[in-house]
Amino acid sequence: MNSCADLATLTLSDAGRLICSRKLSPVELTEGCLDRIRRFDPAISSFILVTEDIALGQAKQAEDEIAKGRYRGPLHGIPYGLKDIIETAGIPTTAHSRVLKEHVPRHDAVVAQHLRAAGGILLGKLACLEFAHARPTPDQAWPQARNPWNTAHGFTGGSSTGSASAVAAGFALGAIGTDTGGSVRNPAALCGITGLMATYGRVSRRGVIPYSYSLDHVGPMAWTAEDCAVMLQAIAGYDPEDPGSAEEPVPNFKAKFRDRLAGLRIGWIRHFYERDMIADDETRKAIEETVRALRDLGATVEEASAQPLQAYHDCKLIISVAEFYSVHEAEFVANFAAYGDDLKSKAFQGAFIRAVDYLQAQKQRRKLAQDMVRTIAQFDVLLTAANFRLAPRISNEPRDSGDSFQTPNITAVSNVTGNPTISLCNGFSSNGLPLAFQIIGRPFDEPNLLAVAHAYQQATTWHLRRPTLVETLAA
Repeated sequence: MNSCADLATLTLSDAGRLICSRKLSPVELTEGCLDRIRRFDPAISSFILVTEDIALGQAKQAEDEIAKGRYRGPLHGIPYGLKDIIETAGIPTTAHSRVLKEHVPRHDAVVAQHLRAAGGILLGKLACLEFAHARPTPDQAWPQARNPWNTAHGFTGGSSTGSASAVAAGFALGAIGTDTGGSVRNPAALCGITGLMATYGRVSRRGVIPYSYSLDHVGPMAWTAEDCAVMLQAIAGYDPEDPGSAEEPVPNFKAKFRDRLAGLRIGWIRHFYERDMIADDETRKAIEETVRALRDLGATVEEASAQPLQAYHDCKLIISVAEFYSVHEAEFVANFAAYGDDLKSKAFQGAFIRAVDYLQAQKQRRKLAQDMVRTIAQFDVLLTAANFRLAPRISNEPRDSGDSFQTPNITAVSNVTGNPTISLCNGFSSNGLPLAFQIIGRPFDEPNLLAVAHAYQQATTWHLRRPTLVETLAA
């Protein structure tokens, strides 16, 4: 296996096993990823910056260490990318904004430190929405990332756009994104890969440019639940310098992997996407097929209910826009023109959130989290949709900035409650775009959550599909 196309079909876990057994060279794998990026990323724009020299140097170091018996673990020699709001020492970190176009951090974010210590190979910095908030617009410093399943049609979701498209296109075997209202899970869903948001506090955010202090998460994105478990194993852990970090022991995230799910109880929250909002027919049918597959694996699936979707959405929005504005207020005064137009219109909404509104939203958040504890207490995990419709067409048409206040976001539920949640592919639409669903776990019970996702993927083949890229797309 040495062609660019062959290497692109590997999962992170499969590549790790080949490297461990010395059947695959980290240098060979890295060169294959870099070659594929050169050939095809001009049509997809998943990378803002490719760190080719760094990647090749780290790959050669990994190969030498492994040859000498100093194998670090399943990420040793694995190429990955970082969303460009994750700071990297000596490497620009821009948040996809002209505001930070010349920003070169002096220190790595904690998550970058962990991945380096695990022996990972940094391919570069990945595109995102500006400061993980604004939608793509022509006035931004770099082009928007496109969906590899249909570069002319498919939006990649937000805000970890490049992280999702780089994995789906076979440029990187894994990527790190951030999630404040679904920004790992939504792009993973729209690009047909797996995205994991661990329990709030499980992964340090120190060194990650903040969007919303009390809602931000950092999470892995890859082809499979097993891949995400491997990445989470490397990046999880208590950080006393992150005020939101949880002093919880880090378990073996693959400890509960099994082929069958006999005895497992799954709560099916249908009202989120059948009453609170209406998902399209293909999304609903795919979830019904998913439920059948999980029952065939031995799980008991029963209908469950939570608070109305709008309640989570309203709570999340008040908190996030207020906190986002607090992060950027000083820079708005000093450098207002450098921000993109869409971000300007969104960010100023936060200036009108009163302290009483913010505090009431935080109080409501605690109630919603407690209610979710009661809901999931009857089950091992919960299941619901990951989105309401397929990847939309890319559009640069102006949009009313007030729209975000009105339309509930199904992924934001878990940001409000802090529950670990994973999104994964469960089919493809009639026009070839990915479909997806979410599994929600109990706080700090990622092993059980990942076990359900892994069993589903072992019983199905959706995660084995790859988009077709042709050389002419890179012209």
